[in-house]
Amino acid sequence: MTASRLRPFVLPVTAIALLALPWLLGGANVVFSACVIIAIFAVMSYGLDVIVSDLGEVSLAHPVFFASGAYTTSIASSRYGLDPASTLVLTVVVVLALAAAIAFVTLKLREFVFSLVTYAVSVVAMTVAANWAFLGGSDGVTGIPAFEFAGFRALTDRQLWPLAWGLLVVVLYLVSAFRKSRLGHAAMTVHLNPALARMSGISPEIVRMKVFLVSAPITASAGWLYAYQRAYISADVLTPYFLILMLTAVVLVGRRILLAPLIGVAIVVTQERFLSYGAYVDRIILGTLLILALSFLPRGLYGLVVDALSMLRRKKSRPLDERQEV
Repeated sequence: MTASRLRPFVLPVTAIALLALPWLLGGANVVFSACVIIAIFAVMSYGLDVIVSDLGEVSLAHPVFFASGAYTTSIASSRYGLDPASTLVLTVVVVLALAAAIAFVTLKLREFVFSLVTYAVSVVAMTVAANWAFLGGSDGVTGIPAFEFAGFRALTDRQLWPLAWGLLVVVLYLVSAFRKSRLGHAAMTVHLNPALARMSGISPEIVRMKVFLVSAPITASAGWLYAYQRAYISADVLTPYFLILMLTAVVLVGRRILLAPLIGVAIVVTQERFLSYGAYVDRIILGTLLILALSFLPRGLYGLVVDALSMLRRKKSRPLDERQEV
């Protein structure tokens, strides 16, 4: 079977393997907890991945979308008794409005200025979340009920895992479909050659707006599930940790590789959960990974592996070439 014929089976096989992974690793509660967090944070990172890898911009406002999903869900479920399906719909509506506003303000901004403005949005959001009584202020929002919908109830991470897995698989499919879509191709054209995009009748501003509106609900859906998993939400969902984690997940393995953000998050969370040196040291390790990836691995770990394999092939073929010359 050729690689092209095997390609349609990659995502289904990967999905099945991911679902079985916690049981294959022993089925301990700590393993299920780590897998749920990896799935949630990977979904969070895929929203940013679409902006960075496909649009070519670095949005520093994506923690705001994650926090919006978490806050919307926690308030709607704990104060107004909405079920998970309703909170998800409400989360998408809220974050689309927020993303449209941010995208409109940054419509004509590029690169450094775009990143600065989006970072300012995150700073403002964190200040508002920590001080606005409606959002719980510094105390946050408590009393978030367990996930319960259509007879399914998740009181533990073991019970929540199929839901986290399902959300991850849906997002993997959506990102894959986006990159094959007309909008995905238009985003890459705008990224690589804005002048050519305009000559081809593509409006970079409209494309940027649409991609932002695709990206934001993905990240917000992670916040939706995170609220149920954590059962408590405060302004700490807007701390730099989540931004650094997203950026690291996007660039560590390689860009425009479907499973790269998932693998990147898995590396970080595995270190923090099973090889931890303490919260402060773990943050230093995370920041160092991002620095190393940006400074020395422009194509990520994938590029490093490809270069190493290419070097090995050249070394193996060299003696043969020398014999042929003789």
